[in-house]
Amino acid sequence: MPVEVGNVLEGVVTGIANFGAFVQLPGGETGLVHISEVADEYVKDINQFLKVNDRITVKVISVDARGKIGLSIRQARDPGERPFRRRRFEPSFEEKLSRFLKESEEVQQSLRRSLDAKRGGRGSGRRFF
Repeated sequence: MPVEVGNVLEGVVTGIANFGAFVQLPGGETGLVHISEVADEYVKDINQFLKVNDRITVKVISVDARGKIGLSIRQARDPGERPFRRRRFEPSFEEKLSRFLKESEEVQQSLRRSLDAKRGGRGSGRRFF
């Protein structure tokens, strides 16, 4: 099936870069979904929306003379369809542990400062001559 502007196809994400995602289309051709064509909302990190091997529906928005294929996820949706949303990733155990240790250290430092202030901080407060 030749790829033509306006076609809506299903493809598989084969690679992700800062600027977009590479999608393999039926027939073995590869196109690029630019980061601005991923979702209706601002996309800072494409990894929050897509991952390698995701099956996605895309619309062909351009084919240049050199054969580069421009794709869009945003434009492939029907107007009444739910917008493409970012994924909610569960942090790994290591990330949770790291966050816990950092927060614990901050709480302990705060408690130490508070205790030092109650003790007087600069000595016992009583001086004998």
